[in-house]
Amino acid sequence: MNKYLSFLIIISLALFSSCKAQSPVADKKELSKEERITERTKELEIIIEKKVGKSDVEVKRNAGNVQEKHQWGNAPDFTLENAGGGKLTLSDYSGKVIILDFWATWCGPCRMGIPEFIKLYNSYRDKGLVVIGVDLDKGGKEAVVSFINEMKMNYPVVYGNSQVEQDFGGIRGIPTAFIIDRNGNIVNKLIGYRQGSEFEEEIKKLL
Repeated sequence: MNKYLSFLIIISLALFSSCKAQSPVADKKELSKEERITERTKELEIIIEKKVGKSDVEVKRNAGNVQEKHQWGNAPDFTLENAGGGKLTLSDYSGKVIILDFWATWCGPCRMGIPEFIKLYNSYRDKGLVVIGVDLDKGGKEAVVSFINEMKMNYPVVYGNSQVEQDFGGIRGIPTAFIIDRNGNIVNKLIGYRQGSEFEEEIKKLL
């Protein structure tokens, strides 16, 4: 009799446990808990973004992780005034292949090379190329902007200074162009006018 009673108790407990797991009320409570967790997570993300700043940490909600920049290499970093407005920081282009061209409006060979850079930028920008011009004119900025418009330069141009010249080893002749890989490392330095095909051969290895 005791064995039979024990068996009934075990069966009853099993049925009760099973019904409890399948109870609609239990499902509803579990769903509410998940919703509370989701809402709290969103609140925490907003707090973090406000404290840290979106420029430092970009939360990619769709992917569920944090976007990380490529590590920057040995190319001297700078932040200079952009002729198109605002500031330009070189390391913001990490992950891109960069042609950094030091030039001036009065330089004949520089003028010859600009159409080559425009063509290269048009052809390879979608594959990860960026061209950045560093203007070394000592005159007014208005003349530089006028020249940019005249030449229909489609890539960013910044106003250089003696510090950035020094950082890049001293620019003793222009045009001088540096080729920088996706990780921010200088892979080549080209002095004087070069045909676009020479640059193209270099960048295709890096894209």
